[in-house]
Amino acid sequence: MELNIPGVDRKESAPRVLTGLESLFGDAGLLSSLENKALGLLSNQASVNRRLNSAASLFIADRGLDLRALFGPQHGARGEKQDNMVESGDYIDTTCGLTVHSLYGAHRKPTPEMIAGLDVLVVDLQDVGTRVYTFQSTLALAMQACREVGVRVVVLDRPNPVGGEAVEGPQLDPQYASFVGLYPVPLRHGLTIGELARLYNDHFGIGCALDVIAAEGWRREMLFPHTGLPWVMPSPNMPAWDTALVYPGMVLLEGTTISEGRGTTRPFHLAGAPLLDPVKLAGKLEGEGLEGVIFRPASFEPTFQKWAGEVCGGVELHVTDPRLFRPVASAVALLAAIRDQRADRLGWREPPYEYETTKMPIDILYGSPELRRHLGEGGGWRRLAEGWREGEESFLELRQSYLLYH
Repeated sequence: MELNIPGVDRKESAPRVLTGLESLFGDAGLLSSLENKALGLLSNQASVNRRLNSAASLFIADRGLDLRALFGPQHGARGEKQDNMVESGDYIDTTCGLTVHSLYGAHRKPTPEMIAGLDVLVVDLQDVGTRVYTFQSTLALAMQACREVGVRVVVLDRPNPVGGEAVEGPQLDPQYASFVGLYPVPLRHGLTIGELARLYNDHFGIGCALDVIAAEGWRREMLFPHTGLPWVMPSPNMPAWDTALVYPGMVLLEGTTISEGRGTTRPFHLAGAPLLDPVKLAGKLEGEGLEGVIFRPASFEPTFQKWAGEVCGGVELHVTDPRLFRPVASAVALLAAIRDQRADRLGWREPPYEYETTKMPIDILYGSPELRRHLGEGGGWRRLAEGWREGEESFLELRQSYLLYH
Protein backbone atom coordinates (compact mmCIF):
# COMPACT_ATOMS: atom_id res chain seq x y z
CA MET A 1 0.00 0.00 0.00
CA GLU A 2 1.40 3.37 -0.99
CA LEU A 3 1.79 5.97 1.73
CA ASN A 4 -0.60 8.86 1.16
CA ILE A 5 1.42 12.07 1.45
CA PRO A 6 -0.75 15.00 0.38
CA GLY A 7 1.04 17.53 -1.80
CA VAL A 8 3.77 15.24 -3.09
CA ASP A 9 3.48 14.44 -6.79
CA ARG A 10 5.97 11.68 -7.43
CA LYS A 11 6.21 12.71 -11.09
CA GLU A 12 7.53 16.15 -10.18
CA SER A 13 10.51 17.31 -8.16
CA ALA A 14 9.75 18.21 -4.56
CA PRO A 15 9.79 21.85 -3.47
CA ARG A 16 13.21 23.16 -2.48
CA VAL A 17 13.88 23.75 1.20
CA LEU A 18 17.17 25.12 2.51
CA THR A 19 18.31 24.04 5.95
CA GLY A 20 19.79 26.58 8.34
CA LEU A 21 23.22 25.22 7.41
CA GLU A 22 22.58 25.98 3.73
CA SER A 23 21.08 29.36 4.56
CA LEU A 24 24.21 30.25 6.52
CA PHE A 25 26.69 29.29 3.79
CA GLY A 26 24.52 30.88 1.11
CA ASP A 27 24.39 34.30 2.78
CA ALA A 28 27.61 36.31 3.03
CA GLY A 29 26.08 38.58 5.64
CA LEU A 30 25.16 35.71 7.94
CA LEU A 31 28.50 34.06 7.46
CA SER A 32 30.40 37.27 8.22
CA SER A 33 28.74 37.38 11.65
CA LEU A 34 30.77 34.28 12.56
CA GLU A 35 34.06 35.49 11.15
CA ASN A 36 36.85 36.37 13.58
CA LYS A 37 35.07 34.34 16.25
CA ALA A 38 36.27 31.21 18.01
CA LEU A 39 33.64 28.60 17.12
CA GLY A 40 32.45 25.29 18.51
CA LEU A 41 30.12 23.02 16.55
CA LEU A 42 27.59 20.60 18.04
CA SER A 43 26.59 18.25 15.22
CA ASN A 44 26.53 14.66 14.04
CA GLN A 45 26.49 12.60 10.84
CA ALA A 46 23.07 13.95 9.81
CA SER A 47 24.30 17.55 9.87
CA VAL A 48 24.75 17.80 6.11
CA ASN A 49 23.75 19.96 3.17
CA ARG A 50 21.83 18.60 0.18
CA ARG A 51 25.11 17.52 -1.45
CA LEU A 52 25.79 15.48 1.73
CA ASN A 53 28.76 17.62 2.76
CA SER A 54 29.01 17.62 6.54
CA ALA A 55 28.64 20.79 8.55
CA ALA A 56 32.06 20.19 10.11
CA SER A 57 33.75 19.92 6.71
CA LEU A 58 32.09 23.14 5.53
CA PHE A 59 33.24 25.06 8.60
CA ILE A 60 36.76 23.68 8.33
CA ALA A 61 37.03 24.44 4.61
CA ASP A 62 35.98 28.09 5.02
CA ARG A 63 39.18 30.04 5.70
CA GLY A 64 37.20 32.89 7.24
CA LEU A 65 35.88 30.67 10.03
CA ASP A 66 37.85 29.61 13.09
CA LEU A 67 36.47 26.24 14.24
CA ARG A 68 38.13 25.27 17.53
CA ALA A 69 36.15 22.27 18.86
CA LEU A 70 33.48 19.72 17.96
CA PHE A 71 30.72 18.32 20.19
CA GLY A 72 28.67 15.16 19.69
CA PRO A 73 25.24 14.12 21.08
CA GLN A 74 23.96 10.62 21.93
CA HIS A 75 25.26 7.91 19.54
CA GLY A 76 28.39 9.97 18.93
CA ALA A 77 29.37 12.75 16.56
CA ARG A 78 29.72 10.09 13.84
CA GLY A 79 26.56 8.21 14.84
CA GLU A 80 28.51 5.02 15.35
CA LYS A 81 26.97 3.84 18.65
CA GLN A 82 24.25 1.44 17.48
CA ASP A 83 22.28 0.79 20.66
CA ASN A 84 20.75 3.31 23.04
CA MET A 85 22.39 4.16 26.37
CA VAL A 86 25.87 3.47 24.95
CA GLU A 87 28.20 6.27 26.00
CA SER A 88 30.87 7.96 23.92
CA GLY A 89 34.21 9.33 25.02
CA ASP A 90 36.16 12.38 23.91
CA TYR A 91 38.65 11.89 21.09
CA ILE A 92 40.73 13.70 18.50
CA ASP A 93 39.25 13.69 15.00
CA THR A 94 42.15 12.49 12.88
CA THR A 95 40.83 14.17 9.72
CA CYS A 96 40.95 17.68 11.15
CA GLY A 97 42.90 17.42 14.41
CA LEU A 98 40.08 18.92 16.51
CA THR A 99 38.93 17.58 19.85
CA VAL A 100 35.46 16.01 19.78
CA HIS A 101 33.74 16.42 23.15
CA SER A 102 31.12 13.82 23.99
CA LEU A 103 27.89 15.15 25.47
CA TYR A 104 26.61 11.64 26.12
CA GLY A 105 28.94 10.08 28.61
CA ALA A 106 30.77 11.49 31.61
CA HIS A 107 29.21 14.88 30.78
CA ARG A 108 25.86 15.66 29.21
CA LYS A 109 26.21 19.38 29.85
CA PRO A 110 29.35 20.99 28.40
CA THR A 111 31.84 21.81 31.13
CA PRO A 112 33.41 25.29 31.36
CA GLU A 113 36.66 23.71 30.20
CA MET A 114 35.02 22.34 27.04
CA ILE A 115 33.78 25.73 25.93
CA ALA A 116 36.62 27.82 27.33
CA GLY A 117 37.87 30.27 24.75
CA LEU A 118 34.83 29.94 22.47
CA ASP A 119 32.83 32.95 21.36
CA VAL A 120 30.02 31.03 19.65
CA LEU A 121 28.63 27.50 19.84
CA VAL A 122 26.90 26.55 16.59
CA VAL A 123 24.28 23.79 16.86
CA ASP A 124 23.17 21.78 13.83
CA LEU A 125 21.14 18.70 14.81
CA GLN A 126 18.29 16.94 13.03
CA ASP A 127 15.46 16.54 15.52
CA VAL A 128 12.50 14.20 14.95
CA GLY A 129 9.64 16.03 16.65
CA THR A 130 9.31 13.97 19.86
CA ARG A 131 9.94 15.25 23.38
CA VAL A 132 12.03 12.28 24.45
CA TYR A 133 14.60 12.49 21.64
CA THR A 134 17.72 13.35 23.64
CA PHE A 135 19.14 15.85 21.15
CA GLN A 136 16.65 18.35 22.57
CA SER A 137 18.04 17.88 26.09
CA THR A 138 21.59 18.15 24.76
CA LEU A 139 20.63 21.44 23.11
CA ALA A 140 19.06 22.79 26.31
CA LEU A 141 22.01 21.81 28.50
CA ALA A 142 24.45 23.33 25.99
CA MET A 143 22.43 26.56 26.04
CA GLN A 144 22.57 26.59 29.84
CA ALA A 145 26.34 26.06 29.82
CA CYS A 146 26.84 28.83 27.27
CA ARG A 147 24.75 31.28 29.27
CA GLU A 148 26.88 30.63 32.35
CA VAL A 149 30.12 31.61 30.59
CA GLY A 150 28.82 34.17 28.11
CA VAL A 151 29.10 32.12 24.89
CA ARG A 152 26.61 32.92 22.15
CA VAL A 153 24.52 30.06 20.68
CA VAL A 154 23.59 29.90 17.00
CA VAL A 155 21.11 27.17 16.03
CA LEU A 156 21.03 26.16 12.37
CA ASP A 157 17.43 25.06 11.99
CA ARG A 158 16.13 21.99 10.17
CA PRO A 159 12.60 20.88 9.23
CA ASN A 160 10.56 18.79 11.63
CA PRO A 161 10.31 15.61 9.54
CA VAL A 162 6.76 14.86 10.69
CA GLY A 163 5.44 18.38 10.13
CA GLY A 164 4.75 21.30 12.38
CA GLU A 165 0.98 21.27 12.75
CA ALA A 166 -0.01 18.29 14.91
CA VAL A 167 0.52 18.24 18.67
CA GLU A 168 -0.33 15.08 20.60
CA GLY A 169 0.09 13.38 23.91
CA PRO A 170 0.62 14.15 27.57
CA GLN A 171 2.66 17.07 28.79
CA LEU A 172 5.60 16.27 31.01
CA ASP A 173 5.01 16.68 34.74
CA PRO A 174 8.07 18.70 35.90
CA GLN A 175 8.55 16.21 38.75
CA TYR A 176 9.42 13.66 36.08
CA ALA A 177 11.95 15.77 34.19
CA SER A 178 14.96 13.78 33.01
CA PHE A 179 17.40 13.55 30.14
CA VAL A 180 14.51 12.24 28.00
CA GLY A 181 12.45 15.33 28.75
CA LEU A 182 13.55 18.47 30.58
CA TYR A 183 10.54 20.72 30.04
CA PRO A 184 6.72 20.33 30.06
CA VAL A 185 5.87 19.90 26.40
CA PRO A 186 3.68 17.20 24.78
CA LEU A 187 5.21 14.00 23.47
CA ARG A 188 4.66 15.22 19.89
CA HIS A 189 5.36 18.94 19.98
CA GLY A 190 5.26 19.96 16.30
CA LEU A 191 8.25 22.33 16.57
CA THR A 192 11.60 22.51 14.83
CA ILE A 193 14.76 22.37 16.92
CA GLY A 194 15.22 26.12 16.36
CA GLU A 195 11.71 26.83 17.63
CA LEU A 196 12.35 24.61 20.63
CA ALA A 197 15.50 26.62 21.35
CA ARG A 198 13.45 29.83 21.33
CA LEU A 199 10.85 28.29 23.64
CA TYR A 200 13.48 26.96 26.04
CA ASN A 201 15.38 30.23 26.08
CA ASP A 202 12.45 32.52 26.72
CA HIS A 203 9.52 30.67 28.29
CA PHE A 204 11.59 28.18 30.28
CA GLY A 205 14.13 30.82 31.24
CA ILE A 206 17.51 29.62 29.97
CA GLY A 207 18.32 33.16 28.86
CA CYS A 208 21.43 32.65 26.74
CA ALA A 209 22.46 34.86 23.83
CA LEU A 210 20.62 33.01 21.06
CA ASP A 211 20.24 33.32 17.29
CA VAL A 212 18.33 30.88 15.09
CA ILE A 213 19.05 30.71 11.36
CA ALA A 214 15.83 29.49 9.81
CA ALA A 215 15.26 26.79 7.20
CA GLU A 216 14.14 28.68 4.10
CA GLY A 217 11.02 27.50 2.30
CA TRP A 218 9.74 25.13 4.98
CA ARG A 219 6.06 25.31 5.90
CA ARG A 220 4.32 23.69 8.82
CA GLU A 221 2.25 21.30 6.72
CA MET A 222 5.35 19.82 5.07
CA LEU A 223 6.47 16.29 5.85
CA PHE A 224 10.05 15.34 5.11
CA PRO A 225 9.44 14.11 1.53
CA HIS A 226 8.05 17.55 0.68
CA THR A 227 11.42 19.17 1.39
CA GLY A 228 13.52 17.52 -1.31
CA LEU A 229 16.30 17.08 1.26
CA PRO A 230 18.28 13.85 1.64
CA TRP A 231 17.50 11.80 4.74
CA VAL A 232 20.54 10.83 6.77
CA MET A 233 19.55 8.85 9.84
CA PRO A 234 20.12 11.11 12.86
CA SER A 235 20.39 8.06 15.11
CA PRO A 236 20.93 4.39 14.22
CA ASN A 237 17.36 3.34 14.98
CA MET A 238 15.85 6.21 12.97
CA PRO A 239 16.75 4.66 9.59
CA ALA A 240 14.06 6.35 7.49
CA TRP A 241 12.01 9.52 7.82
CA ASP A 242 8.81 7.51 8.35
CA THR A 243 10.30 6.00 11.52
CA ALA A 244 9.80 9.47 12.97
CA LEU A 245 6.06 9.19 12.18
CA VAL A 246 5.54 6.35 14.66
CA TYR A 247 8.26 7.31 17.17
CA PRO A 248 6.22 9.78 19.30
CA GLY A 249 4.12 6.87 20.56
CA MET A 250 6.15 3.75 19.95
CA VAL A 251 9.10 5.10 21.94
CA LEU A 252 6.95 4.45 25.02
CA LEU A 253 7.61 0.73 24.52
CA GLU A 254 11.19 1.36 25.63
CA GLY A 255 9.76 1.58 29.15
CA THR A 256 8.13 -1.86 28.89
CA THR A 257 9.12 -5.50 28.41
CA ILE A 258 7.58 -5.39 24.92
CA SER A 259 10.09 -5.20 22.06
CA GLU A 260 9.87 -1.94 20.12
CA GLY A 261 11.61 -3.59 17.18
CA ARG A 262 15.18 -2.74 18.10
CA GLY A 263 17.40 -5.42 16.62
CA THR A 264 15.28 -5.54 13.45
CA THR A 265 15.28 -3.48 10.27
CA ARG A 266 11.97 -1.84 11.28
CA PRO A 267 12.55 -0.34 14.73
CA PHE A 268 9.47 1.34 16.24
CA HIS A 269 7.27 -0.01 13.45
CA LEU A 270 7.43 -3.55 14.85
CA ALA A 271 6.28 -4.40 18.35
CA GLY A 272 5.71 -7.66 20.17
CA ALA A 273 6.87 -10.33 22.59
CA PRO A 274 6.97 -14.14 22.78
CA LEU A 275 3.63 -15.91 23.27
CA LEU A 276 1.52 -13.07 21.87
CA ASP A 277 -0.94 -14.01 19.12
CA PRO A 278 -0.28 -11.63 16.20
CA VAL A 279 -3.58 -12.26 14.43
CA LYS A 280 -5.69 -11.65 17.52
CA LEU A 281 -3.64 -8.58 18.45
CA ALA A 282 -3.96 -7.03 14.99
CA GLY A 283 -7.67 -7.82 14.89
CA LYS A 284 -8.22 -6.16 18.24
CA LEU A 285 -6.37 -3.02 17.14
CA GLU A 286 -8.13 -2.84 13.78
CA GLY A 287 -11.40 -2.72 15.71
CA GLU A 288 -10.33 0.35 17.70
CA GLY A 289 -11.14 2.83 14.92
CA LEU A 290 -7.67 4.39 14.78
CA GLU A 291 -7.36 6.31 11.54
CA GLY A 292 -4.43 6.51 9.14
CA VAL A 293 -2.81 3.22 10.19
CA ILE A 294 -3.10 -0.50 9.53
CA PHE A 295 -1.85 -3.00 12.11
CA ARG A 296 -0.46 -6.02 10.27
CA PRO A 297 0.06 -9.31 12.16
CA ALA A 298 3.82 -9.86 12.37
CA SER A 299 6.38 -12.26 13.77
CA PHE A 300 10.00 -11.23 14.19
CA GLU A 301 13.20 -12.26 15.96
CA PRO A 302 15.32 -9.39 17.32
CA THR A 303 19.07 -9.76 16.94
CA PHE A 304 19.80 -7.63 20.01
CA GLN A 305 18.09 -5.93 22.95
CA LYS A 306 14.76 -7.28 24.30
CA TRP A 307 13.94 -10.90 23.39
CA ALA A 308 17.08 -11.23 21.26
CA GLY A 309 17.05 -14.59 19.46
CA GLU A 310 13.42 -15.35 20.38
CA VAL A 311 10.44 -15.25 18.07
CA CYS A 312 8.05 -12.45 19.00
CA GLY A 313 4.41 -12.26 18.02
CA GLY A 314 3.06 -8.79 17.46
CA VAL A 315 2.20 -6.23 14.83
CA GLU A 316 3.81 -3.91 12.34
CA LEU A 317 2.38 -0.40 12.01
CA HIS A 318 1.79 0.70 8.42
CA VAL A 319 0.94 4.41 8.30
CA THR A 320 -1.42 5.04 5.40
CA ASP A 321 -2.24 8.70 6.04
CA PRO A 322 0.14 10.76 8.19
CA ARG A 323 -2.44 13.57 8.50
CA LEU A 324 -4.92 11.32 10.26
CA PHE A 325 -2.49 9.06 12.13
CA ARG A 326 -2.20 9.63 15.89
CA PRO A 327 1.03 7.93 16.96
CA VAL A 328 0.67 8.37 20.72
CA ALA A 329 -2.94 7.14 20.82
CA SER A 330 -1.97 4.20 18.59
CA ALA A 331 0.88 3.14 20.88
CA VAL A 332 -1.24 3.40 24.02
CA ALA A 333 -4.00 1.40 22.30
CA LEU A 334 -1.37 -1.22 21.41
CA LEU A 335 -0.21 -1.52 25.02
CA ALA A 336 -3.81 -1.84 26.22
CA ALA A 337 -4.49 -4.55 23.61
CA ILE A 338 -1.40 -6.50 24.68
CA ARG A 339 -2.53 -6.27 28.32
CA ASP A 340 -5.99 -7.52 27.39
CA GLN A 341 -4.56 -10.50 25.49
CA ARG A 342 -1.76 -11.52 27.87
CA ALA A 343 -1.40 -9.35 30.96
CA ASP A 344 1.67 -11.38 31.96
CA ARG A 345 3.48 -10.16 28.81
CA LEU A 346 3.15 -6.44 29.62
CA GLY A 347 5.79 -5.68 32.22
CA TRP A 348 7.55 -2.45 33.10
CA ARG A 349 11.25 -1.96 32.60
CA GLU A 350 13.17 -1.21 35.77
CA PRO A 351 15.66 1.67 36.18
CA PRO A 352 18.33 2.74 35.51
CA TYR A 353 17.34 4.27 32.19
CA GLU A 354 18.91 7.30 30.48
CA TYR A 355 20.70 8.45 33.65
CA GLU A 356 17.58 8.15 35.84
CA THR A 357 18.19 5.64 38.63
CA THR A 358 15.00 5.73 40.71
CA LYS A 359 11.95 6.66 38.63
CA MET A 360 10.42 4.04 36.35
CA PRO A 361 11.48 4.40 32.69
CA ILE A 362 7.86 4.37 31.49
CA ASP A 363 7.06 7.26 33.84
CA ILE A 364 9.82 9.55 32.55
CA LEU A 365 8.98 8.63 28.95
CA TYR A 366 5.26 9.27 29.33
CA GLY A 367 5.91 12.24 31.61
CA SER A 368 4.10 10.93 34.70
CA PRO A 369 3.04 7.60 36.28
CA GLU A 370 -0.46 7.97 34.78
CA LEU A 371 -0.04 5.52 31.90
CA ARG A 372 1.41 2.77 34.09
CA ARG A 373 -1.29 3.20 36.72
CA HIS A 374 -4.12 3.46 34.22
CA LEU A 375 -3.18 0.30 32.31
CA GLY A 376 -2.53 -1.51 35.57
CA GLU A 377 -6.10 -0.75 36.65
CA GLY A 378 -7.50 -2.11 33.38
CA GLY A 379 -8.33 1.26 31.81
CA GLY A 380 -8.73 1.83 28.08
CA TRP A 381 -6.72 4.10 25.84
CA ARG A 382 -9.53 6.53 24.98
CA ARG A 383 -9.84 7.92 28.50
CA LEU A 384 -6.14 8.63 28.60
CA ALA A 385 -6.24 10.33 25.20
CA GLU A 386 -9.15 12.50 26.27
CA GLY A 387 -7.07 13.66 29.22
CA TRP A 388 -4.36 15.02 26.89
CA ARG A 389 -6.68 17.49 25.18
CA GLU A 390 -6.40 20.39 27.62
CA GLY A 391 -2.60 20.23 27.64
CA GLU A 392 -2.45 19.96 23.85
CA GLU A 393 -4.62 23.05 23.44
CA SER A 394 -2.68 25.08 25.99
CA PHE A 395 0.62 24.15 24.34
CA LEU A 396 -0.68 25.12 20.89
CA GLU A 397 -1.43 28.56 22.33
CA LEU A 398 1.88 28.83 24.19
CA ARG A 399 4.02 27.95 21.20
CA GLN A 400 2.55 30.66 18.96
CA SER A 401 5.08 33.21 20.18
CA TYR A 402 8.02 31.00 19.21
CA LEU A 403 7.04 29.83 15.72
CA LEU A 404 9.33 30.71 12.81
CA TYR A 405 7.20 29.20 10.04
CA HIS A 406 3.58 29.27 8.92
